[in-house]
Amino acid sequence: MTEIKHVVFDIGKVLINYDPEIPFRRLIPDDAERAHFFAHICTHEWNLEQDRGRTWDEAQDLLIAQHPQHEANIRGFRKYWHEMVYSEIAGSVAIMRGLISSGMDVTMLTNFAADTFVQASGMYPFLREPRGVTVSGVIGLIKPDAQIYCLHTQTFGLEPSATLFIDDNAANVKAAQDFGWQAVLFTGVEGLAKDLAQIDGAIPNF
Repeated sequence: MTEIKHVVFDIGKVLINYDPEIPFRRLIPDDAERAHFFAHICTHEWNLEQDRGRTWDEAQDLLIAQHPQHEANIRGFRKYWHEMVYSEIAGSVAIMRGLISSGMDVTMLTNFAADTFVQASGMYPFLREPRGVTVSGVIGLIKPDAQIYCLHTQTFGLEPSATLFIDDNAANVKAAQDFGWQAVLFTGVEGLAKDLAQIDGAIPNF
């Protein structure tokens, strides 16, 4: 295996916990009604377009026109977004900091709306500690599009075969591998530590 020179972290569900149910258990207490809201109104696909660069105003206006009776809860998704990113994943942050301290080149590649990433960076200052970040909502590309891996590689001068990517989404991991990066699927802090330890000699001083 090629020696690792660069480690690229995803953010959501790798460095920061994310759960949109948290504020909506209060906003929509009924389980079935809340499940319908996420399945048919503020869907994952709808939210992903903000990660691609659509503004929240545009996103909200679109849904409110279709579901005017749900306007308050549609607006609530952005209004209470900060509650969804409810804590750091301390073990992952410790691993990231350990890699940086060891001299490893660490960057981040994330599907994130531009404005919520700014908000998250204020909530979690450790997001400023890596060398830099590619934010999908800023550049108008989202994982697993191959172009986002190419852009990140070019922006940060990475050697693809010497790059290790960590992401919680299997499709994103496969896309990174197809592009020529090494990649591991994040399933938890303990699993990540084991994955890094099994990369013989590739992670210095880990």
